[in-house]
Amino acid sequence: MHRRRFLAGAGAGALVTVLGPVSRTLRSQGRQADVLIRGGRLFDGSTDAPRLGDLALAKGRILAVGDLQGWSAPRTIDAAGRVVAPGFIDSHSHAAESLVRKGLHSAEALLAQGITTIVINPDGGGPVDLAKQRAAMGVLGLGVNVAPLVGHGAIRGAVLGGEQRAPVATERARMHDLLRAALRDGAFGLSSGLFYTPGAWAATDEVTDLMRVAAETLGPSAFHTSHIRDEGTYSVGVVAAVDEIIAIAEGSATTGIVTHMKALGPDAWGRTRECAAHVEAARRRGVAVWADQYPYEASGTSLFAALVPREAQRGGRAALVTRLADPAQRAALLPQVADNIRRRGGAASLLVAFHPPDRTVEGKSLAQIAEARGVPAEEAALALVARHDTSTVSFNMSMDDIEFLMRQPWMMTCSDGATYLPGEGKPHPRGHGAFTRKLTAFVRDRGTITLPQALHSMTGLPAQVCAITGRGRLVEGAHADVVVFDPAALRDQATYAEPHRHATGMDWVFVNGVPAIAEGRTTGALAGVSLRREARRS
Repeated sequence: MHRRRFLAGAGAGALVTVLGPVSRTLRSQGRQADVLIRGGRLFDGSTDAPRLGDLALAKGRILAVGDLQGWSAPRTIDAAGRVVAPGFIDSHSHAAESLVRKGLHSAEALLAQGITTIVINPDGGGPVDLAKQRAAMGVLGLGVNVAPLVGHGAIRGAVLGGEQRAPVATERARMHDLLRAALRDGAFGLSSGLFYTPGAWAATDEVTDLMRVAAETLGPSAFHTSHIRDEGTYSVGVVAAVDEIIAIAEGSATTGIVTHMKALGPDAWGRTRECAAHVEAARRRGVAVWADQYPYEASGTSLFAALVPREAQRGGRAALVTRLADPAQRAALLPQVADNIRRRGGAASLLVAFHPPDRTVEGKSLAQIAEARGVPAEEAALALVARHDTSTVSFNMSMDDIEFLMRQPWMMTCSDGATYLPGEGKPHPRGHGAFTRKLTAFVRDRGTITLPQALHSMTGLPAQVCAITGRGRLVEGAHADVVVFDPAALRDQATYAEPHRHATGMDWVFVNGVPAIAEGRTTGALAGVSLRREARRS
């Protein structure tokens, strides 16, 4: 139960909400905290306007919010003129691969953006065995909190391998068992990558069926987040692909998330209006459907996934190499690859991010590589893919679509990124700068959305949609994930040319009450934890 009270002698701006257990803590401790943050502009994680006030932290929790005159603490932070907000939640992160690496496990690139919790294993990927993943991340320690999903592609791959067919009854039952086990081991929801193999081989009803199982295990707040089947004009089209996520949510009475929502490629630009209209119509009839987005005009995937037709992906890249050795099959593939290059904006719009067999091509466009080799772009692309999947940065979105989607009240913020050590390729800068970029380029500079709306999309909204309890809000009893910053001082330093630069401008970042950034400097603290969602009791 929540009890609301006013501090004696204080005005309306000093409203304090106290949870029952925390009020007992306050009585036992008097007005003593570990940290007092004074005089900040408090954004509580909702869309409400900020109010001036103080924040008391102790034992990893928020003890009190409001006018805390008379309180004391060993550490007092003057936050006058600064934003005080919940730590940011990245609803779609690939940083799980980074957090098991020495030098990246402290998550400094994430903390520098104010990110304190990440949702991992998106796009249908990650392991089926979450305990093994959790143990691996525990070896070095964690700089941020981690909320794992379980991937539909991982489950399907474990049961059917890469086979292009529907599961039979016994296989479907095995998929159910793997999903239940992962959810009971703390998975927060199901992710799918219906654009990628093996997820692309699944029919809509296969995922709907799994989400019904998820609802039995987690309740109606079970959620499915999906890299949709088509973000542009590859197959069914972006509108039909959004409709599929709505159908899965509606058919299973669960929540659906269109992840990193976009209209990919010039052929699809402007279709965001139709997609949004379908989302709004679904929400009006009671379907729980949401989306997230990263604030860049470029996307990132592999050349293998982006350019090779799905049928040619059967058996993976090794099988593709065999097909390319057959002149007839190669000749049939080339025009399809050429059309996919056009679909994504042309060869000049595709930059190579990682290609270990030949590091000299990293940072160059496919057009530059093709010109240097004296071959058509589609020939250059297949030559690269024959040696490696080859990560790419693909400039394929319009600013008009980005800003339109960002304004929607059901839009969360994500990065879709990982972090890297300096000198490792030319990755997409989103892993090092997405959240700061949104607050600088789209709030401060362009005025696309307001600061309260942006912060809500990074805090309270993803906490609600992704069922991350006790985080994302500045309320008493919540875990003390807190950021303090001056919006005017924020700088998004990561660029496409220099993507490894950390953002700057965060004064303080607390993870579970421990300062991970103090007075603008990282502390090296490893206060993050591996989170678990509670499943229903059997």
